Amino acid sequence: MSDLANKKCVPCEGNIPPFNVDEIHKYLKKVDGWQVLEDKIDGFHLIKNFKFDNFLQSQEFVNKVGEVAELEGHHPDLWFGWGYAKIKIYTHAIKGLAESDFILAAKIDQISNA
Repeated sequence: MSDLANKKCVPCEGNIPPFNVDEIHKYLKKVDGWQVLEDKIDGFHLIKNFKFDNFLQSQEFVNKVGEVAELEGHHPDLWFGWGYAKIKIYTHAIKGLAESDFILAAKIDQISNA
């Protein structure tokens, strides 16, 4: 879909502003099927639901996401159960979105398409 999956997440210590709406929409075109939502606690964040045939497939997917997240040093919120997984990505330190959030989303898309 884009070259984002080939990039590396950059740790954020809060020293950058979060993406504005224009930047978010520009990057959203580079990932597959992610939604942008906003709330008062986390600001803007990416969220995506994944469907599977059973619990084991959901668990295996979440484990692979966890491995990528640990390698990237960027950790999403994960929910999963029988036949589903839900992932929420944002940069906690800036309470919003940055390029690394979209990089992680692109890497997760590679897992789900494998």
